[in-house]
Amino acid sequence: MATGRGWILRQHSLGGSRPPPGVDSRSPFLVAPPGGGSWSAAGCPLRDSAMSKYPAAMQLKKTHTSRMCTRSTSIKSNSAIDFDRMPSEILLKILSYLNAESLLCTGCVNKSFYHLSNDNTIWFKIYSKSFLPKRKKWRTGSAQESAVSLNLPELQDRESGYWKKEYIMKKIAAGKADLIQLLKPINTCTGLPLKTKEAIKVSGLKWMVILKDRNGKQHVLEQTDIFYNETSVTVCWNYLKWPCLDTLSGLQLFGVTPVLLSDSQVQPKNRPLQRSLISEYDLANLTKNAKMIGCDALVELYSFDQGLLVGFWKKSEIAFIMACLHYHQLIERSTLGSATVRYAAAPDKAILDDIDPEYGMHGYQLHIDLHSRGNTYMCGTFRSLFCKKDYIRNGYMRFTVISYKKTAQHVPLVGNIGLSWSTGVFEGNVQNCFIMDVTLLDDSQKPYWCFSAPVNMVLSPKPSSLYQYLGPSYYLNYMDLTGKVHMELVWMEETNEYCIINLVLYLSTEKVNNWFGTNY
Repeated sequence: MATGRGWILRQHSLGGSRPPPGVDSRSPFLVAPPGGGSWSAAGCPLRDSAMSKYPAAMQLKKTHTSRMCTRSTSIKSNSAIDFDRMPSEILLKILSYLNAESLLCTGCVNKSFYHLSNDNTIWFKIYSKSFLPKRKKWRTGSAQESAVSLNLPELQDRESGYWKKEYIMKKIAAGKADLIQLLKPINTCTGLPLKTKEAIKVSGLKWMVILKDRNGKQHVLEQTDIFYNETSVTVCWNYLKWPCLDTLSGLQLFGVTPVLLSDSQVQPKNRPLQRSLISEYDLANLTKNAKMIGCDALVELYSFDQGLLVGFWKKSEIAFIMACLHYHQLIERSTLGSATVRYAAAPDKAILDDIDPEYGMHGYQLHIDLHSRGNTYMCGTFRSLFCKKDYIRNGYMRFTVISYKKTAQHVPLVGNIGLSWSTGVFEGNVQNCFIMDVTLLDDSQKPYWCFSAPVNMVLSPKPSSLYQYLGPSYYLNYMDLTGKVHMELVWMEETNEYCIINLVLYLSTEKVNNWFGTNY
């Protein structure tokens, strides 16, 4: 009897049932020894080779193993939660503990969760907690309860997602108001907001590049590095693997900001974002749409319009991408556009002046900055720039900033001049290249001409005519729709540095007439 009860207890604990035919119920083969295998008739463990002599024992072992696996599988399947069968009241209760960003992410799971995450009661609580009057914030809990109880019929009458839209719109408006207050202080030297760098960090602004394939495929690339300068920001994309250049048709640059700013310092990765198109480029024909400005032993640098720089390996594959973004209206361009349409600033109204016969030809102020990845080579401000009517030629007004005849105006460049680049594994420096930031203000201290672009110095075939500079001479030219920049430099071997001996601005007469309402 004791043996029978022991066998029954052992079988119950192992989940077994009756033994297979031909095996006695008190047989020691029914219980597996520790570590696997089976027991012999003498009470010793048997290996599988030894058990082959006992077909009934082998059959019992297979049956026991399959039942244990089936039992563990059923336990795992029962532990999974089926949200589709869960009542909506319980799901709404669970969703009521989430914050706004988590609710927005939950609504992207499926159609059912989208409708549940639009519940007006949940969003009204979030709305009330964020936008309560200041005098009631010290009693947040009671105010919420009373507000929800008093407006329960109104909540039910509203369409689904009403308070979600109200919360998002008011939150975005509050974030824009904070940015406007942050950008109000103006730098007198540059005419730009003093706290643009702080505004970029507070708004969570980042930049994204999308490479378009000829087959319609898009490669989304997030920024990997950023450098803040006095009047611009340099954004870099450094990756080891890039799409093949032969398959690419275009490139788009976006500003990316979170829809809702999180109060916590750690920002969630899957938070909802909005894009603002800044510029787009055609990669099909590089020789037509870009200009090669320099190279070293590994890469070649191609400059596109609006400050885009792309580095290519010698085998014509992308090495890195760099975007030079001027601070002038950078926040607006990076946040107020859409995924398909760029931000368009309101046209400036011309302020007429019938008293000054040379209105629009004097009172300019120039701030210029030459740099590369955080290294500043030259930074200066030049005031009271003017142009005489005799200097208006070929549709341009000439403004002399640094004259080669006045030695006291000559400015040296500090450091080893070159444009630094990095891919995360390789890095280098392309000589005689750098980034130039130009900020030109009119007589009312408003930004008239602003750009940030990569440029290069070209060796001049003619030596310098100044006797005090015996080294080789270089020149630099930049041109866009607003004007041109011409710079002349010489290499001073005594001090091992470059020196700017001539700097001239050429402003388009058409742009000046449209800006000031004149007719030059």
